[in-house]
Amino acid sequence: MSFHFTDPKQNNEPPFTFTGPNPADLEEQLQMINDLAHEILRLVADVRRQING
Repeated sequence: MSFHFTDPKQNNEPPFTFTGPNPADLEEQLQMINDLAHEILRLVADVRRQING
């Protein structure tokens, strides 16, 4: 899988695009990235609570 950045002002494309051999694999990888991002945000909130509490 690869991705590249584009200038959205030039052509209304998204700021980046993904390409890969199988769209189903791409969806799975994007879901994994989404899940990891949510876990990171949860952990950051936990650390903030520990620091402030």
